[in-house]
Amino acid sequence: MKKLVAELVGTFWLVFCVCGAALLAAGFPEVGIGHLGVALAVGLAVMTMAYAVGPVSGGHFNPAVSVGMVIGGRLPVSELPGYILAQVCGAVLAAGVIYFIASVTPAFQAGNFASNGYGPLSPGGYSLAAAVTIEIVMTAFFVFIILATTSDKSTSAFAPIAIGLALTLVHLVAIPVTNASVNPARSTGTALFSDSGALEQLWVFWTAPLIGGTLGAALHRIVQGKAASEPQTADAKAAAGRKYSGRGANGGGRRK
Repeated sequence: MKKLVAELVGTFWLVFCVCGAALLAAGFPEVGIGHLGVALAVGLAVMTMAYAVGPVSGGHFNPAVSVGMVIGGRLPVSELPGYILAQVCGAVLAAGVIYFIASVTPAFQAGNFASNGYGPLSPGGYSLAAAVTIEIVMTAFFVFIILATTSDKSTSAFAPIAIGLALTLVHLVAIPVTNASVNPARSTGTALFSDSGALEQLWVFWTAPLIGGTLGAALHRIVQGKAASEPQTADAKAAAGRKYSGRGANGGGRRK
């Protein structure tokens, strides 16, 4: 139960910071943080919560990361449904709180509500093919980086920093295309409060990141091999499970 609460809390913080940065701070007159500020806020959110609750749950905060951790041997498949449910609940709660805060202003309109999309819902008008491609590629490399930086051969104490910077890079590149998802829970939370039709496109932001997470885990096995990612003894596994990335990541796996 502690793991699931940690995932809910961590995902809440991540989505709260994503939505807060995009909806409350990005366009604030004269001092708005803009695209760069939103990307940095997302990376900082993952990094801080990875240090805070990573030792408890692995700090995934993202269904695509959890799937990657299962494939990478970092998370038992029996725990995957609980992780995903906790992540989605955290994301929806966070989006709801941001909606409440934003809605008290007289001119409030939910609009796209920082949701992900393609075509008319893409910030740059990018197509479905472009959206699917960038979400798969970005999620694959994000999960690969998580697995690599939390392996036995890496310095796991610094893993949250690398993972946070990786997620910042992901957002710097992908925001113009899809508003940067790489996280089905985040996409679900914001889509539920959008009035732009984001729910109709939500399937893309579950399918593409999950494919990307699978590919990222497979790529890690090819590049570093099983021994680099999985401790070979029960004692080693138990010790590794207490690290951030405790064998997971997140936005982490059982260490995202």
